[in-house]
Amino acid sequence: MKRQSLPDLISDLPIKGITADSRKVKPGFLFAALTGQKVNGLDYIDSAIENGAAAVLVPRSFEAASHISVPVIKSDNAHQDFAKICADFYQVQPEHIVAVTGTNGKTSTASFAEKIWMGLGFDAGSLGTLGVHSKDVIIDGGMTTPDPVRLHELLAKLSGAGVDYLAMEASSHGLDQYRLDGVNIAAAAFTNLTQDHLDYHQDMETYFKAKARLFSELLDESGTAVLNADSDYFAPMADICIKRGVNIIDYGFCANKFRILDVKPNPKGQLLKLNLNGDEFEFILPLVGLFQVKNILAALGLVLSTVDARLSDVIEVITHIQGVPGRLQFIGGHPRDVGVYVDYAHTSDAIDNVLQSLRPHTHGRLICIFGCGGDRDRAKRPLMGKAAVTGADIAILTDDNPRSEDPAAIRNDVLSQVDGIIDVPGRREAIKYAIEMAEDGDIVVVTGKGHETGQIIGTTVFPFNDVDEVKKAIDAMA
Repeated sequence: MKRQSLPDLISDLPIKGITADSRKVKPGFLFAALTGQKVNGLDYIDSAIENGAAAVLVPRSFEAASHISVPVIKSDNAHQDFAKICADFYQVQPEHIVAVTGTNGKTSTASFAEKIWMGLGFDAGSLGTLGVHSKDVIIDGGMTTPDPVRLHELLAKLSGAGVDYLAMEASSHGLDQYRLDGVNIAAAAFTNLTQDHLDYHQDMETYFKAKARLFSELLDESGTAVLNADSDYFAPMADICIKRGVNIIDYGFCANKFRILDVKPNPKGQLLKLNLNGDEFEFILPLVGLFQVKNILAALGLVLSTVDARLSDVIEVITHIQGVPGRLQFIGGHPRDVGVYVDYAHTSDAIDNVLQSLRPHTHGRLICIFGCGGDRDRAKRPLMGKAAVTGADIAILTDDNPRSEDPAAIRNDVLSQVDGIIDVPGRREAIKYAIEMAEDGDIVVVTGKGHETGQIIGTTVFPFNDVDEVKKAIDAMA
């Protein structure tokens, strides 16, 4: 889908490329001198011009020095205008784009939407924490919401590869920093909002407002909002959508349109009884966890907002759906009758959800390994400890990504406020300890890193993958 031409301010300039990184500037590029938390792009204007910048985008307040020899474009909101310029520069993106925001569930919901579209015969893809995935374009890893240049480069690549339907994650950081402005969003889902990223947003109200931008500003007015009716933030999010005249699909136990009537643990997953738009459906979802039921419903709402499909056909696809790597991923092979799972849960709410989900399937003890990241919101550390102690029979505290902090000091932030936790320094050692102590009927869940393939200690990323470590610990018992 072709977008409008470049804004008038730069339409007459010979722009050959765009970047906010002065090191990537080439002759003819537009350099966006953006201010960030750690770096001020204004300090690199001279460097960008030396590298061949044809123009510079700056905040309105910037006083251009007399020696600047290229056009200086002033903006009231440089981050937002930069994102829109990126969209105009790359011009194309998939015809139908949906976005998912929320503290937890973004990755699974986006992946499920892609899989449902594909199961119905549409050429689809997903973009987010796990990277980019479609039939012909697979790029592992990446930020939840890439910077505008990379994002629109990827959107153009996917469109060129024939992807018509795309589900993407919308992080609070990405929304707050205007990275998604310029993306044509036909439907958007809100999964939940619990304490996280307060090192960035400062308080829950600011955090909510960042998430709400997806619905108050970015979602097309003719689009659809898919909202979790069981969330404490459902009402204010719904009010935003109602005021804009946006169509709403709610889901959950309290929902009107996609209502959960009953969920029963099943050896093959969960037996669901749902009321979908007035019709009742009963089927087995081959995934563990109530939160996965809600993620599936969020994905269902996004899919039905963009395609005309019979519910029965969609349900048939869902009964064969597979989970996302690192999201309650089952690891087999334990010599005893023990279930071992790896999950990305790294907030108190996510840990609570994972443990609640696994409890009905546990015939012995529920053992939870968790850790807290360094250089992140310290207030959530004891909350994570309380969630682990409350939900599990055995809570094992270890190291996550300590970054620049002392791992022992991070763990002490939990241990000093929460009793009943086993402290095992070293993530590899903690995993080995849990795997070896597990007995018949027990379930072990390793939380915090999920699909990640590295552990950040200081400024170095060391190779580390929870799934691989679990398998090694199991193999060592043979």
